[in-house]
Amino acid sequence: MKTIAGATISPTLPTPYKRKQISVNGVDMVNKGKQTDGIATGGAANGFFGVDPSFLKWTSRDVVHVATHHWIPCLFGFGLLFFMAVEYTLSMVPSSSQPFDLGFVATRRLHRLLSSWPELNTSLAGLNTVFVGMQTVYILWTWLVEGRPRATISALFMFTCRGILGYSTQLPLPEEFLGSGADFPVGNVSFFLFFSGHVAGSVIASLDMRRMQRWELARTFDLLNVLQAIRLIGTRGHYTIDIAVGVGAGVLFDSLAGKYVQRKSIANSVAAMDGSKLFFSS
Repeated sequence: MKTIAGATISPTLPTPYKRKQISVNGVDMVNKGKQTDGIATGGAANGFFGVDPSFLKWTSRDVVHVATHHWIPCLFGFGLLFFMAVEYTLSMVPSSSQPFDLGFVATRRLHRLLSSWPELNTSLAGLNTVFVGMQTVYILWTWLVEGRPRATISALFMFTCRGILGYSTQLPLPEEFLGSGADFPVGNVSFFLFFSGHVAGSVIASLDMRRMQRWELARTFDLLNVLQAIRLIGTRGHYTIDIAVGVGAGVLFDSLAGKYVQRKSIANSVAAMDGSKLFFSS
């Protein structure tokens, strides 16, 4: 107790209060510094060896929520179990036989038609080569005319990786392969089967069209890509896995090229400040 100028001042004790717990995505924001992804750093006596397992907090309501709001991962989970059963009970293809391809089974009629009608096979091969030219022209146009190098860089990444993988594992040419001098690469030259550069290039071009909101052109390319994939499997010019990986490769290398361009845009800004100019500009 203090006396100042005749006035008496009594010390005020703080009133005890209970701090409100604030939780974001299951993380206690008040004690956030004491937690690291379920590992309690403030006390190792809690949980199993200092770890607080998340699944011990699950309730029946959580399970229902996951099943109703996250059904796609649940479907993949059932797919994992199903294909584990298929894989562990499936008879392996003997080394003396051609690889089994479900796409070949689905396109038997198309293969028989093209085999009995060589003119149709050549015509479709020529149209497919025109489509490959369309992809090439568009990808180069985005860089040389519009000044956007992402699609071109993506194609360079993709074809380099395709060359490495294609040479590393050289798959046998299917016995029923229907070649054509009008197909790309023109002239019945050798080519890598894994993976399809035709399909991957189409995906790269389509993704760039969507970024630029060229929706109709993108849908047209997607439709032509589907028809192209059916023809490639029907002529046994690619295995089904080549087509599927081609789609994934187009998406992957477009994403990697985007990260590359984003990083280089910082260097472009610095270069612009000192008056220099880079070869690639974003």
